[in-house]
Amino acid sequence: MPERQSSRKDAIRNRKAVLAAADALFARRESPEDVTMADVAAAAGVGKGTLFRAFGDRAGLLRALYESRLEPVGQAIETGPPPLGPATPPRERVPALLDAVLCFKLDNRRLALALEEDGSGSPYRAEHYERWHGLLRAVLEQIPGLTDSGFTAHALLAATRADLVEHLAREEHLARESMRQQLAHFVTRVLASGPPPQTRPTRSDQ
Repeated sequence: MPERQSSRKDAIRNRKAVLAAADALFARRESPEDVTMADVAAAAGVGKGTLFRAFGDRAGLLRALYESRLEPVGQAIETGPPPLGPATPPRERVPALLDAVLCFKLDNRRLALALEEDGSGSPYRAEHYERWHGLLRAVLEQIPGLTDSGFTAHALLAATRADLVEHLAREEHLARESMRQQLAHFVTRVLASGPPPQTRPTRSDQ
């Protein structure tokens, strides 16, 4: 039993060391692609085998680091007060949620970019994306008269994609507050717009 407890403590300590090392590396490196599993293992003082056993692969490490940084935001969304918490009116909560996504990605630009670019398959099947989309869709469904909540959630989240945030910050030199204001205006316009007008069927549709 003491050996098992010691092993568990070692695993917890190693996990914290790996996440701290990966955090520091992503903050320092110019490109997220420059951070390798070997770099993280060396910086954390653990073997590569330990790293792969704990996280599976690079994508698993990225997800774990992402979740670790996102935890305070997640707690605010689940149990916190307005404007992020569940008691917030939906028209106020939607822009607050998207602002939280944007701020998180601005604060974690390289990590967010690495996570969205990593792996294969559709990024829209990634667990972190599905979680944000599901939350937004559920809140949008509470707004009377707003249709197509699933598509609207996708469209709103597209404005916070990490590659777009990186482009606006790096290439267009858009300041953080300007980006937040423009996103807020965009969300307000989307929520204020009613359903699209019905189009008459053409002869070919009849």
